[in-house]
Amino acid sequence: MRPNIVSEAGFPTRISQWWEGIPFLTSAVVIVCGIIYLVCLFVGYDSFYEICFLPSEVISRFQVYRIYTSILFHASLLHVMFNMLALVPLGSEMERIMGSVRLLHVIILLATSNAIFHLLIALLVAHNPFHPYQYLMNECAIGFSGILFSMIVIETSLSGVQSRSVFGLFNVPAKWYAWILLVVFQLLMSNVSLLGHLCGILSGFAYTYGLFNYLLPGSSFYSAIESSSFLSTCVRRPKFILCTGGSTSGFIPTYSSQNTTPSFASGSIWRNLSSWIPHRESTPAQDNRFPGRGRTLDSGRNQAASDINSASTLQARLLDDSTLDHSSERAESGIGQRSDGRRSTVDGSATIVGGHMHQQGLDASDEQIQKLVAMGFDRTQAEVALAAADGDSNVAVEILMSQQG
Repeated sequence: MRPNIVSEAGFPTRISQWWEGIPFLTSAVVIVCGIIYLVCLFVGYDSFYEICFLPSEVISRFQVYRIYTSILFHASLLHVMFNMLALVPLGSEMERIMGSVRLLHVIILLATSNAIFHLLIALLVAHNPFHPYQYLMNECAIGFSGILFSMIVIETSLSGVQSRSVFGLFNVPAKWYAWILLVVFQLLMSNVSLLGHLCGILSGFAYTYGLFNYLLPGSSFYSAIESSSFLSTCVRRPKFILCTGGSTSGFIPTYSSQNTTPSFASGSIWRNLSSWIPHRESTPAQDNRFPGRGRTLDSGRNQAASDINSASTLQARLLDDSTLDHSSERAESGIGQRSDGRRSTVDGSATIVGGHMHQQGLDASDEQIQKLVAMGFDRTQAEVALAAADGDSNVAVEILMSQQG
């Protein structure tokens, strides 16, 4: 007989599974940035002066294309690797929430707002009356990291977490997470654009506070784009996520709090922000691997009352089945032909025997009950089912599954 050997998945299999779990747009950005870097590497193009974001050239020659070309090019292998590895978790979570088309619109909007903030700050520093500083006007910024800092702010706000870990070394308050990363990168790495990262943080906060809501159309606009003919090939891809919620896995909880909303962004702006973000459904999805019913921690008295009612119904049905079985046995043996007194005596004996068997079921080993509870069944229902199955856990599982079906 062939031995049952469980082998661990190889590295190519793990890479394939990891890549298949990345949504459509996020994986497309990774592919585009990787191909652009490889092409630049093979042709020997490394100056990046014509495609980087250069405030002086944008203002003097109105080279607006630099806003978008600068986020797709990277200066080195480590640069593109670190940015893409950071994009995969951030982009995947946001794409599962927003949808592929909506996330593409948000990335374009963040790139534009980053460039506007970059230009305004550079002009302000260069033409201030106290100490003019022209360096920022001639600073060549390149890479996707500005968008990543915006995504960090947005994802932190949506998740509602109270603290974040900095490279697994220490935890910081979530509201200071992006600022601390900004300082850490400036201290640990050279040739890092402080202004590019700073503008990314500012754009992220502007987005979360609802300042861009009037630039964001409703879900019907994105649905119309998704239903168009030129996107039909992309929409049919299994990794493509519709803006109406085409994916049922990997959601992070949305977060809205009145305390985090400033006075100038209160009222309709915050309601507009919350209106287009799809929230997680309150009803948990049924997992076919575990047939039991899960319970939320804040279910309260309604859930407890429902469990009691369902347990009572199950117990009543089991007792009815037990009574029918005893009645059929008495009919076959001729006990039903005897006098009323004898019938009542037999019924009383059957009730005692049934109660004794039920008590034995309730006194079943804790190990069997714990196994049923670990499978997702309610403890009360598990005890009743074990009593009806005479302590056989396999039969009890069948009874519980039939009751849920």
